[in-house]
Amino acid sequence: MEDRNFDEWLSKFRVSISSYDYYIDFEKVVRNVEKIKMELNILNSLIGSKCIEEDFEKIVKRYPETLQCVPLLLAVRGYEIYAQDEEGIFLYNFKKMNYSVEQYKIFMCKTGLFDMISNHLVNNLVDYALGIETGLDSNGRKNRGGHQMEDLVEKYIVAAGFC
Repeated sequence: MEDRNFDEWLSKFRVSISSYDYYIDFEKVVRNVEKIKMELNILNSLIGSKCIEEDFEKIVKRYPETLQCVPLLLAVRGYEIYAQDEEGIFLYNFKKMNYSVEQYKIFMCKTGLFDMISNHLVNNLVDYALGIETGLDSNGRKNRGGHQMEDLVEKYIVAAGFC
């Protein structure tokens, strides 16, 4: 058996295998926000509202598609959100309303979204959504890291003539 120099082998390790596209897929982030940009801009009219519940109701009745933005504002993927309280158990659908507008107002109030929007804690929901999408995409790094390792190993396998 051939003696191997462990220190030499370790010295060839890289600090990281991360390429530039490891961090954030900004094309995907922008693409996801673009899909709901018009609806987010309609909801922007609620920023600083003194009568947010009434204004929200008017918007949802006139533009029900604005509801699809709500999950993203809470950093949730998908169109259904489960919630429970002393009043019961709810599975809100934000693609197709399954409760009254009143119940959606309760949701917006209890999740803190009405506070955030009416108290002007954000200036623009499109920018806020871009930030959330960026954060959600950063959670995808574990998948990109796995793919980067696969790509790196494949290069060595091909270079060694095994493929």
